[in-house]
Amino acid sequence: MSVEQPLVSIIMPAYNAELHIAESIESVISQTYSNWELLITDDRSTDNTQQIINEYAIKDQRIRQFINEQNGGAGVARNNSIKQANGRFIAFLDADDLWLPEKLTKQISFMLTNNYAFTFTAYQKLEQGELRGTIKPPTFTNYNKLLSSNVIGCLTAVYDTNVLGKHYMPVIRKRQDMGLWLSLLKQVPKSYSLPDVLALYRVDSGMTQNKFKILKWQWLFYRNVLELNIFRATYHFFIYSVKGFLKHST
Repeated sequence: MSVEQPLVSIIMPAYNAELHIAESIESVISQTYSNWELLITDDRSTDNTQQIINEYAIKDQRIRQFINEQNGGAGVARNNSIKQANGRFIAFLDADDLWLPEKLTKQISFMLTNNYAFTFTAYQKLEQGELRGTIKPPTFTNYNKLLSSNVIGCLTAVYDTNVLGKHYMPVIRKRQDMGLWLSLLKQVPKSYSLPDVLALYRVDSGMTQNKFKILKWQWLFYRNVLELNIFRATYHFFIYSVKGFLKHST
């Protein structure tokens, strides 16, 4: 393991991702930061996803494929990859999103230079191959702020296991990423952002398109997972809904 480039474990869940996963993997291979491993857990895809992953894994030993015994959702797939991870840093990239080439170089340097254990970055929307609005993060977030607004894009998040140990996502179908961020923010007071746009978030696939379902899952997350009382849940849900509307309208 390089002292200058600690190993980064990249966590990628995949399910019927044949349309975009090759491009996502290529965005990892194109990183200027070379000391990484890409851990892809397939959630029982029924298309050619597994074959595509296998072709890349044969060519590049830094890429490893795992297959869930049964379909369990993105959180279960991510947790399996986290379990297999050997890196100091844990990073996340879904099978339809993209990283820009300097993503790891800039973000890992940002973390090492400032001794930050948990960071995120700006990212830009991608729709039908065209670049759309940029999501600009606040300078930092903490546990209470994140409750009302999940400003951490999963495709930009990185945490340091040397400081935090390995953390896993709650085993729920939706909002697993926010559950993990809140867990990390119980150990460190803040997560800091790098303002550079370092990733592209595809908005025309999956759950991204269905805003009403997103709000439904958010409410259930407050009530059933975090077990907030009705008043506190309503307070955070209202703020979350307003901020979510403003973010998705950009």
